[in-house]
Amino acid sequence: MSNGAVWDELSTQWSSTLKRANPDLISKIWTNLEAESWAIASVAHLDSLQVSEKLLWPTFDESSSNQHALLLAVLLNYKKEARLLSWPTFTELADRFSLLFRRVLSLALDPSTTVAVRIIILKFVTTAFQSLEQDVVRKECAPLVSIGIWDNLHSDPSREALLDAIPARRKAWRSTKKRFDQADQAGKLRMRLERAWLFNMLLDFLKGLNTQATSNLDLTYCARFLELLVDIVSQLPTRRYTIILLKDLNIVPLIRLSTMYNKKDANLIRDLTALLEQFCAFQIDDAGEVSTSRDTAHKQSLARLQKIALQNFESKLKVLALSNLATIGKPDELKPLLDVLSDLELEQLCSLLDLRTSYPPTAGIVTGRTFFLQILLSTFATIPDLHETMQRISVMPTERSLYDETLLRNESYTGSEPLALPKLNLQYLTLSDFLWRSFQLQQAEAFYEIRKDMESIVRKLKPQASRDPSGTNFTGFSKMAIPIDKPAIVDVAPPKVGETVPGHVRAEVVLDVGRLGDKVRSEWDGLKPKDTVFLLAVKSVESDSHSLTNGSAKLDTPQTHGIQLLRAAEVVQVQDEKGKPLRDQDNVNGYAHRGRTRRLLLDLDATAYQADKDRLTLGKGDVYKSINLVARRAGRENNFKPLLESIQKLTVSDARLPAWLQEVYLGYGQPSGATYPQIDEKISKIDFLDTFFDWDHLQESFPGKAVEHDGDHVPTPPYVLHLASDTDEPAPANPKKRRRDQMEEESSGAMKVSSYKPPNTGPYPIEQPKKNQVRFTPKQVQALVSGTQPGLSLIVGPPGTGKTDVATQLINLLYHNFPQERILLVAHSNQALNQLFQKIVALDIDPKHLLRLGHGEGDLDTEESFGKAGRVSSFMENRQTLLSEVNRLAASIGAEGAHGNSCETADYFNQVFIKPAWTRFWTIADAPNIDTPTIAQAFPFKKFFSNAPTPDLFPSTASPSQSLETARGCQHHISRIFTQLESIRPFEILRHPRHEANHLLVHSARIIAMTSTHAAIRRSEIAALGFHYSTLIMEEAAQITEIESFIPCAMQTPDSTGESQLKRIVLIGDHLQNSPVIQNHALRDYANLEQSLFLRLIRLGVPYTTLDAQGRSRPSLTQLFSWRYPGLTSLPHTSTPQFTRANAGFAHPYQFIDVPDYQGQGEREPSPHFIQNLGEAECAVQLYMYMRLLGYPARNISILAAYAGQRALISDVLEHRCRGNKLFGMPRAVSTVDRYQGEQNDYVILSLVRTKTQGYLRDVRRLTVALSRARLGLYILGRRRLFEELPGLDIACGRGNSDGHLEVVSGEMYPTQRGVEDDVKSVEITGLEHLGQYVFEMTEAKVKSLGGNVSVMNDGDGATTADVDEEDAAEGEFEAEEVDPLHESVA
Repeated sequence: MSNGAVWDELSTQWSSTLKRANPDLISKIWTNLEAESWAIASVAHLDSLQVSEKLLWPTFDESSSNQHALLLAVLLNYKKEARLLSWPTFTELADRFSLLFRRVLSLALDPSTTVAVRIIILKFVTTAFQSLEQDVVRKECAPLVSIGIWDNLHSDPSREALLDAIPARRKAWRSTKKRFDQADQAGKLRMRLERAWLFNMLLDFLKGLNTQATSNLDLTYCARFLELLVDIVSQLPTRRYTIILLKDLNIVPLIRLSTMYNKKDANLIRDLTALLEQFCAFQIDDAGEVSTSRDTAHKQSLARLQKIALQNFESKLKVLALSNLATIGKPDELKPLLDVLSDLELEQLCSLLDLRTSYPPTAGIVTGRTFFLQILLSTFATIPDLHETMQRISVMPTERSLYDETLLRNESYTGSEPLALPKLNLQYLTLSDFLWRSFQLQQAEAFYEIRKDMESIVRKLKPQASRDPSGTNFTGFSKMAIPIDKPAIVDVAPPKVGETVPGHVRAEVVLDVGRLGDKVRSEWDGLKPKDTVFLLAVKSVESDSHSLTNGSAKLDTPQTHGIQLLRAAEVVQVQDEKGKPLRDQDNVNGYAHRGRTRRLLLDLDATAYQADKDRLTLGKGDVYKSINLVARRAGRENNFKPLLESIQKLTVSDARLPAWLQEVYLGYGQPSGATYPQIDEKISKIDFLDTFFDWDHLQESFPGKAVEHDGDHVPTPPYVLHLASDTDEPAPANPKKRRRDQMEEESSGAMKVSSYKPPNTGPYPIEQPKKNQVRFTPKQVQALVSGTQPGLSLIVGPPGTGKTDVATQLINLLYHNFPQERILLVAHSNQALNQLFQKIVALDIDPKHLLRLGHGEGDLDTEESFGKAGRVSSFMENRQTLLSEVNRLAASIGAEGAHGNSCETADYFNQVFIKPAWTRFWTIADAPNIDTPTIAQAFPFKKFFSNAPTPDLFPSTASPSQSLETARGCQHHISRIFTQLESIRPFEILRHPRHEANHLLVHSARIIAMTSTHAAIRRSEIAALGFHYSTLIMEEAAQITEIESFIPCAMQTPDSTGESQLKRIVLIGDHLQNSPVIQNHALRDYANLEQSLFLRLIRLGVPYTTLDAQGRSRPSLTQLFSWRYPGLTSLPHTSTPQFTRANAGFAHPYQFIDVPDYQGQGEREPSPHFIQNLGEAECAVQLYMYMRLLGYPARNISILAAYAGQRALISDVLEHRCRGNKLFGMPRAVSTVDRYQGEQNDYVILSLVRTKTQGYLRDVRRLTVALSRARLGLYILGRRRLFEELPGLDIACGRGNSDGHLEVVSGEMYPTQRGVEDDVKSVEITGLEHLGQYVFEMTEAKVKSLGGNVSVMNDGDGATTADVDEEDAAEGEFEAEEVDPLHESVA
């Protein structure tokens, strides 16, 4: 901000006892902001000073100025846009917020309020309507859209008819009338304001639309008001009564008739109006019920039109009265029929149809013929079916769709104007509504990424004009594209039944790969069927720039980037120059195919091809002749088509969720309605296997409950919990109550527990079940209890609280308790899924029931392969082993024959020989008074078990009961052999790998794991196979977008009754850490595309269990982030020596180290969003080198940066200073904070990078991740004065000296025996140069101690490198250092 004196004066206002703000100061702040048009940078500066928290909000009261109130609105708007905590500041003082809200509403109606201020007010109100989960906010917003606004309907009879239609409406109307009559004068004034506010704002809006002289601010104001209307009608609670008022006012027809709507530069107004019309016409009853008879209702309204026309205008409208309903539902068909009426007759017809024909004079609405026709045509137009509309949309891009004006507007989004995009809100009208919004936003995100990739490819290729006017020379190179001649169309299939586009359009493209390197060539050869590639027509930008942009510098078109045409296509096959499939020839005799050309068979986008063909018939030319380039994208980034098609198919098929989940998912009704206490079909008892270590552990796990058992003796594990008494809770009397006690508050009462003796699994130790080693806390047990029951379970796992341990044990319990059910396991990333899967493999779960889908399976650190091919191979390998055991078993009992030839012969052997042998044995063994010798003599398989660790299975010292138990174990072992062979038998019959893989997925596997992306891509394919599952467990749920959370819920087809077979959903995550990654910031910040289902359900008030004991970090480190998690404690093992010992060489386990400007510079931005800080990069590397010299293992150290640019810079410095030098080596990880979520390390060096503004770290979610990655030591590098006010960092700044100097302890080596709380004399490192000198001297001493010829260089800027003579050093070889790219050496 220009006026620095204002900021200085602010510092004098910070006081917790401040009763009243200085009005002059408020006025100065407002005046300065107004002069700068409320510049984002200035508002951000104010927010960083915490003006709202420390000055404006504590001092706001009835006597505060309007500027005071508006400043609060400005700052709250900024906080919302910047994804900062907004509402907690206001929630504790409801009366004060009510005062603020009413003040702002009043200012909106004040004629003296400027348009710019009205825009601020609209943003504030819109923000409030997007935050209805906040009780205080909802209390203020609800009256603005309640039934009281029907006071403004155009006639009493119209209102009465609406009230009589639904009894609940009449009851609500009477209630609101009663409250008004009983209110005092002040209360009545408030209720009048609430009832009239929206109506008056609508009239003012309509007046503004028809103002002749409009400015950009007027356009922005109208756009903001349309945004508010869209937000209101797109959520059922706010839509219910508002939609009636909007239809009564004929809002959409009036907008279309307005002066502003028809202006050339009002594209945003037109797009927002179309969005409003879409929601106003959405197929849902205004009472909130999904309309299955919307067509019927519309036909009834058309029939009423015909009836009134015939009764009152028979001579003129007889044709209309006798016309087909489908005909008069079309505006272009209805208009000629109505044109025969005079102006007066049109008005009379509208009145007879109970349509508004007059408006208050303040609205400035001029009614007339055009007006009456417009409202009639709009009222009776047939609403397009959403399913049909979605089915017609092509998911493949063209140059026109990529450069659509709406998408380009999104790209330039700054927050100053709204966007014509649907938002992901707290609630949705229907599932189709949610899927439609998701499709629109996901397509916009995909097309944004494709456009950026194509522009980058063309830019790298450097197209230049050639001598041939129609040709283009490419003087650059991109490995993602190859110049081609025009594609050859080889086959056009006829349209499928009911479609108008070709069934497929097959094309052939010839690629010249002779000049490509082996790696790039292999990438092109590796294109798989269904991969998407792009065919482009590219020209030189210089030669066509003027003509193609029509002289407009503002218009961003594909031609401005050299792209004349773009068509998408799917790969069918990659062939060699002879037309043979390349995939069949790979690595022949160990060498890949080396031909110079490839033939690429493609299926073109049939929709675009048909449109091109239609244009060709109009003489527009063959666009395919100009194609000269084929481009591809990286596989992980090019999954847009299957994802969009999955959403499209789900919408068209009218997808459904389980009945117990549907309403909660949409955001209606009782938030706890889908949780297990409210589910009818509860599980009465659950075997908790090895969850509890002993009886004491069991009792500790249920605080406040009496745990009872039968008998006099305390039972031993495993325990069976009888849970029916816990879950038989009556439903709340008030289903609309928003907040309820969380599931953590267990109801009091006794819980029955029983025990049993685990079955003997056989004489071989390898068959003993694997045991759980985690002593679960009460909250973890509560999560397990909830997760094993039917319904929806949310588990919030703060950093280090064992989310993965809970998930794996839950899977273990479900696997053993429900052997007929299957579990679908989904995670956001391959890394998280593999970590979870590796823990599952270590459980007592048969590997044959495990399946890992997707490309990340190869990264699993397990002995076996759990992918489709690996599982089948494992089955066949086990088959040989098991069949050899069958042969050995047959030989042991003297059964001749080829019993071990196949699974079929083994089954015959089991039925004919083994089962009868067991029957004979148990006939003898079950006799009363049996003794051990008799059992041993009757046992038929002694020879088979002669290789057991204890060959004498029935020693004379064993009791009969012990001997019988041993026999049962032996029977279990033998039965298991034949059970496994039975599961392998289908793979003997199936011959095609695809059939084997499908059988594995649909029948054999019981725990199927995949990433959310893989689920989205393969959803249709998997569901079509008949895949079914009962349980969905989603790990990292807070990092998965809402649509990618929905698709795994719909991975199976409904049963015969049309209902989903999904019984339980368990979402595990942490909404207080990072959200899903969205590239387009407009979609992220405006449309809320980064919203996860996990976060939305928590916002809705769905009960959840929060794990409350962390075991990752030492307790002193935990306080840096525990402020985000009230009640978070540390597990007992964090008091062991590993956590209580100090960090060698450091005075503190964590410290904020102030890093001033280095070489006269702080942060820098060499390219947009690529932010670096050389001083912090050098400091981080020097600190790492210092730790390595003290003996810290490199694998225990990670360096994190807040920005990708800083990560790249730190990596460069490390490459020069440390790689190849065994004194230092490279740390375990150099990463950004975002990418390191879910990871941890003992010691973390964190670079905050920014020196001008706090940047992304103002987002407390990102800050929480940054401060919770370290187990034993965290050293933060940053600008202290900038970050010391941020939560968590303020605690770090309080550790050590007030100057922010690093405090080290000399004379210590890793590991030290010093306690973390022991007093110790420390040395202050006063800056980077001092640190560099310190490390330089340590390095010199270290190298000398190794006996090497020392060559240590200090470059004068604090940087240190060291080389050691490889012949003299005892520690091994050291590679020569490369030239430092950042500094010049000083002799």
